[in-house]
Amino acid sequence: MVYLLKFAVFLKPYKKESILGPLFKLVEAILELLLPTMVALMINHGVGKGDTHYVWQMGLLMLLMTILGFGSSLVCQFYAARASQGFGTTLRNTMFKHISSFSYADLDKFGTPSLINRITNDVNQLQTAVAMLIRLVIRAPFICIGAIIMSMILDFRLALVLLAATPILALILYLVITKASPLYRLYQKKLDNIALVLSENLTGVRVIRAFAKRGAERVKFNTASDDLTQTAIRVGRISALLSPATLLVVNGAIIAILWVGGIHIQYGSLTQGEIIAFINYITQILLALIVVTNLIILFTKAATSAARIQEVLDTQASIADVTTATGRAGSDEQDTVPAIAFDHVSFGYNKTGQLALNDVTVNIYPGETVGIIGGTGSGKSTFVNLIPRFYDAVEGHVQIDGIDVRQYKLEPLRQKIGIVPQKALLFTGTIADNIRWGHEHATDEEVARAAAIAQADEFISNLPEKYDAPIARGGLNLSGGQKQRLTIARAIVGNPEILILDDSSSALDFATDAALRTSLRENSSSMTVLLVSQRVSSVQHADKIIVFDEGRIVGVGTHEQLMGSSDVYQEINRSQLSTQEVDQ
Repeated sequence: MVYLLKFAVFLKPYKKESILGPLFKLVEAILELLLPTMVALMINHGVGKGDTHYVWQMGLLMLLMTILGFGSSLVCQFYAARASQGFGTTLRNTMFKHISSFSYADLDKFGTPSLINRITNDVNQLQTAVAMLIRLVIRAPFICIGAIIMSMILDFRLALVLLAATPILALILYLVITKASPLYRLYQKKLDNIALVLSENLTGVRVIRAFAKRGAERVKFNTASDDLTQTAIRVGRISALLSPATLLVVNGAIIAILWVGGIHIQYGSLTQGEIIAFINYITQILLALIVVTNLIILFTKAATSAARIQEVLDTQASIADVTTATGRAGSDEQDTVPAIAFDHVSFGYNKTGQLALNDVTVNIYPGETVGIIGGTGSGKSTFVNLIPRFYDAVEGHVQIDGIDVRQYKLEPLRQKIGIVPQKALLFTGTIADNIRWGHEHATDEEVARAAAIAQADEFISNLPEKYDAPIARGGLNLSGGQKQRLTIARAIVGNPEILILDDSSSALDFATDAALRTSLRENSSSMTVLLVSQRVSSVQHADKIIVFDEGRIVGVGTHEQLMGSSDVYQEINRSQLSTQEVDQ
């Protein structure tokens, strides 16, 4: 429950609603507590004495109190809705902003399905808890305590029966909470698991159907669903005990009160109106306790959700942004200072695992076109991912324009770099919208020029809507090569100082790939270009080629130089080119 208190800060903008809402609910509760006493007065002084005028007078007063209580309840409901919805919106926005600051490593730690569940389902749980906090948390205990006090005023000895039942009720509540809380945490984890399975099935539906694995995936989903169901049933069984156990105790108290009250009426120490009022107060206590039991279940769930949300908010981004921007080296140094420099850089995706990069040192100068080649898992993508600081090096320094990337503010650093990732990902919108991701205010001419350089204008011109053609989610209505060309255009349109193409032409035919490289060479004389590829043909004409093998650089030079000095590069060539091409 301590976690719930930490989120009170998100209610600050709704102080008025958070204060006035419970006050109006308190007014309703006070009026509700007065009604049984007024019924007793009506019976004793009106019905018992045959005073019709008194009965009508009390009846109209009770009607007025009921209307006033109903109005107070509506006002409270309105304030509770405003506060809870505002609270949920603010918390959700805060979480989204915080998650957006996470590095790739931070995102991998939680997993996408879990983060989605936390920002939707868990926030909804807290939002509901806030609404119930304003509406019922003050009212229900006030009704319980107030009804006991009013019943003590009527007859102290009968009220002792209710007081005797209190520790029994407290014991029941304690047992249910201690048993249910761990199960709620387990339930949320299994909900994350089923979200993961569902996400994999929906995103990989084409692969699943291609390999005729729908049956196996259905079994996998049913297993996860059944596991979640079993936990939900266990939680439900424990929670379901709360209401009947409370009813049993309170109804037992009612029986005892009726029995003792009947004796008091027989001896004339208690009137009929008082016993009716007493039963009404007991009924109010019973209904309030049922509300309290439901609130306890609700807040137990909310506490679990609050802990999961707090875990996200407490996670500090492993890539910390700096507070001041760093400028580029002086103009007289620009020709001698490397655009990109790796100084004895090592990196691993976890602290205990094998290094993905090991003691990498290399300089890349402004305006160079550099090919990066190596086998699968050799560290090529890891190398380029350290440049825009998607990850931080474990050892050594990565520098841009002679300055460590850790000294740049993240946004200006990444604005200097245009990167095309291995997986071509587009967003819902139009072709022009997607290209403008690289430069929000790019003109139509700049968009068209970027598309032409990326060899995308060929297929765009054949579309009826041209640059206004819609893009489905993830670019599902385009081929792999079309998506890759659009992502290249998106990176080019911002005219970055450094352009990184991470195996971004793998879906292109050789002719289009050659035309793309030629176009880049003609239009990027001032741009430092890094071509990551497993194709020798894509990098052999680069100014410099960096060869990776098992996380190390095993060769740097031109194609001709490496053919005479690098065994790894020679092996790659022999595996892709004919004997005549290799000899050339």
